Amino acid sequence: MMTDSTAALMAQAQASAQYGKQNNIAARMDSLTDGHIKTEEQARKAGEEFESMFLGQMLSHMFAGLETNEMFGGGHGETMMRSMLVDEYAKEMSRAGGIGIADAVTREILKVQEG
Repeated sequence: MMTDSTAALMAQAQASAQYGKQNNIAARMDSLTDGHIKTEEQARKAGEEFESMFLGQMLSHMFAGLETNEMFGGGHGETMMRSMLVDEYAKEMSRAGGIGIADAVTREILKVQEG
């Protein structure tokens, strides 16, 4: 059974992790749209990174409601590491072919650059 102070610490850790993740996503989006993409390879990489960010957001909502078994997991460490695990899942899904977002984003980047 968690005490009130432990529950408060867990909630604070989750909020802090989510806030940091949102700031990181905003910074990554700025880097993708700042006009520095010059080659088709860079456009493809930007498309894959965008798809990875999208999948990460979708997966984070999926994992948000999961309770862990206190005997085999849980605690502050799991709270802090879950977002990194979800990001790695998203990157691996994107590397394995993703869901088609990377191709669409790459096409749009190239179309915008062509004028």
